[in-house]
Amino acid sequence: MSKAKSITIFDTTLRDGEQSPGASMNIEEKLRIAHQLEKMNVDVIEAGFPIASEGDFEAVRRVAKAIKGPQIAGLCRASNKDIDRAWEALQYAGERGRIHTFIATSDIHMELKLKMSEEQVVEAAVKAVKRAAGYTPNVEFSAEDAVRTRLPFLARVVEAVIDAGAKTVNIPDTVGYTIPSEYFNIIKYLKDNVPNIEKTVLSVHCHNDLGLAVANSLAAVQAGAEQVECTINGIGERAGNCSLEEVVMALRTRHDIMPFKTGVQTEHIYAASKLLSTITGIVVQPNKAIVGANAFAHEAGIHQHGMLMDKSTYEIMTPESIGLSKNKLVLGKHSGRHAFVQRLGELGYDLSKEDIEKAFVRFKALADAKKEIFDEDLDAIVADEIIRVPETYKLLQMNVSSGSFAAPTATVEMEVDGKVKKTATMGDGPVDATFKAIKKLSRTKARLLNFSVGAITGGTDAQGECTVRLELDGREVLGQGAHPDIIVASAKAYINALNKMATVAQRTSIHL
Repeated sequence: MSKAKSITIFDTTLRDGEQSPGASMNIEEKLRIAHQLEKMNVDVIEAGFPIASEGDFEAVRRVAKAIKGPQIAGLCRASNKDIDRAWEALQYAGERGRIHTFIATSDIHMELKLKMSEEQVVEAAVKAVKRAAGYTPNVEFSAEDAVRTRLPFLARVVEAVIDAGAKTVNIPDTVGYTIPSEYFNIIKYLKDNVPNIEKTVLSVHCHNDLGLAVANSLAAVQAGAEQVECTINGIGERAGNCSLEEVVMALRTRHDIMPFKTGVQTEHIYAASKLLSTITGIVVQPNKAIVGANAFAHEAGIHQHGMLMDKSTYEIMTPESIGLSKNKLVLGKHSGRHAFVQRLGELGYDLSKEDIEKAFVRFKALADAKKEIFDEDLDAIVADEIIRVPETYKLLQMNVSSGSFAAPTATVEMEVDGKVKKTATMGDGPVDATFKAIKKLSRTKARLLNFSVGAITGGTDAQGECTVRLELDGREVLGQGAHPDIIVASAKAYINALNKMATVAQRTSIHL
């Protein structure tokens, strides 16, 4: 292939990614991610599943209205009601709106889930595509569980939906079952045996149950697939999806043997990764490819020596290529508002004047307490001050006494529904005492499922970052808090989770 072939990047962070346990996002959070994806120049943003809930519908509608560059897709089952609802939300994107409809095609799904025959499945698929095409020519069809589908039947379905008007046909590995060589052969079989295959864009959507989502996606591209469906940080159901940053950087780095290109502005990858982690609370593992904390760290003596001689000895890509600056130290207590705003922009944040002011006040306070301010500190400031839900509960002040000679005691003053309340409670430790005091003041019935703590940067003056997961009536929420005092950070995380639970309670029937 003498000329690089362009691969469409279809990002489904807001739909499949959000289905990852604990990754639910509200509408404003989805919009933040969508704007970052727009900045990255992805080709398609799958904004949600419009018929799933009013919240999902509104999120798709808002994204369709706000985003001007990428195409906006909405998922729907092969049913009239789903398709009509999807276009109701997508219509604001105009010709960039994409209806993405699907039905399962494997024997196990047809027999045990759908209880439909082959003829019924083909008929339903064709009918769905035709109805969607009545709204827009931009129609995508997915053969759910395609990898476990008998190839002759899969080819029959693909040919039928292309004739019905599907401009994109997706061949998903729904359960993360395949391996690269097998997936290559599936895509090649379709390219060789579907007579009208050139009339559509062949897409792939891989899950990571065997840790092969990226490898499978690359194998499919080499076999002729022209679209890859993926998510930031690889989040998604179960073990996750194909990682956007990994597949994009693999195509860029190994252009020598894979003559393909994408339109993704890779310099915005790191900011997207951090933003998603901040919003969802799902921390990227340190050894995660491309965006992990250790991705560009070198500790072994031989490696360090090679790096000092020439970086190419042990780095196959540069930190700058994903938007990670060489020098993370960017600001201090003498830095002004202009430098602060500029660095936030470099990190991918586009804040209102009001939010910038709140974040700047917090930055100045932190700069007085710390000698050095790192990018991670700025991420924490934005997470703690800006990306938050309405405050039913607000921490006013607190004091904790603890040691080996007396029972740990926490005195906490909070604002609950506009009223100031105060209490002192003993516990097994300072965090336990603090949580008991907050629980007493808020009168919550929520159960603490998980509590984790870590330092955002190195040094004894580093901010502590805490994560709290609460459960109530089967609903789970994640709270985050950051502060140089780890006990205060713990309290802020617990209260943040309570505020999220209060927001959930307003939309559902649970009682705090």
